[in-house]
Amino acid sequence: MQLRAHAGDMKAPLIDNLQYANFSPAIFEQMRQGGVDAVHVTIAYHENFREMVLNLERWNRWFEDHPDLIFKGTSAADVELAQATGRTAIFFGFQNPSPIEDDIGLVEICHQLGIRFMQLTYNNQSLLATGCYEDDDTGLTRMGREVVAEMNRVGMVVDMSHSADRSTLEAIDHSTRPIAITHANPHWWHAALRNKSDEVLKALTGAGGMLGFSVYPHHLAGGSDCTLESFCTMIAEAADRYGAQHLGIGTDLCQDQPDSIVTWMRVGRWTKGIDYGEGSASNAGFPPMPSWFNDNRDFGNIRKGLTDAGLSVADVDGIMGGNWARFYAHSFGPA
Repeated sequence: MQLRAHAGDMKAPLIDNLQYANFSPAIFEQMRQGGVDAVHVTIAYHENFREMVLNLERWNRWFEDHPDLIFKGTSAADVELAQATGRTAIFFGFQNPSPIEDDIGLVEICHQLGIRFMQLTYNNQSLLATGCYEDDDTGLTRMGREVVAEMNRVGMVVDMSHSADRSTLEAIDHSTRPIAITHANPHWWHAALRNKSDEVLKALTGAGGMLGFSVYPHHLAGGSDCTLESFCTMIAEAADRYGAQHLGIGTDLCQDQPDSIVTWMRVGRWTKGIDYGEGSASNAGFPPMPSWFNDNRDFGNIRKGLTDAGLSVADVDGIMGGNWARFYAHSFGPA
């Protein structure tokens, strides 16, 4: 394999720390056109262990068929390799702990399979913690505390993007390593149930954790009509409040997914009804993306918007990927 740049010559990386697109060679090509060096991909929502393994099999075939575009990432060094070889490193994560079922031993097995992030909850109560849509947040469960410790041990990042406040604060306190909220925005900017309170974000970043800003319309002030200026001004305010070094991007891009996938995301197997989540019965599908971000080729718009919002070159480089790369380096190996 021919290296295209020396490590010392490479620019700061571009990393999107959450996507759940309907992946295809066309999207892999767009990643390269957009210069995206690494993407954290959701490999499971509600799947059990065996179903998650089937998703890994599909990705192995893509890696085999498109080695010039993508490869499996497991360490921070793979971000540098992606830059040097002009490819995109794909890192795997779960949006729900369902693949570990009720077996703490599967945490290490999943890490060995390449999983680097796991949410302790999706929107509901899990065996580990409370989701953000529950009425009563009881915090980490006994199993949750044990699983957090095991994740810390093996090098799997605790992700609280869909968790309720008490559970998130307890995860921050209980974890011996910094945790992440990979895809959410501040509640003070847009009062979506999924966005995070100032208290949570101060605790997260104060403990060295990372926040990835989402462009999913339900998380945006103004929804699909949110302006780039509003989004980037919010990030600049967050940098003032929490420190730019703790901020990154986690778009929550669901590109090319059919509307039926929204039902799978919200409902899984836990109800016979329909949970509309952040949407409504009249708008149960995917909302239109904002005009300034439709796919992986549009990250340049965010970079320009951050610059226009007054952030320094170093801060913009960090938010666009450098901060995630540093976080990877301290998070993915054994404690």
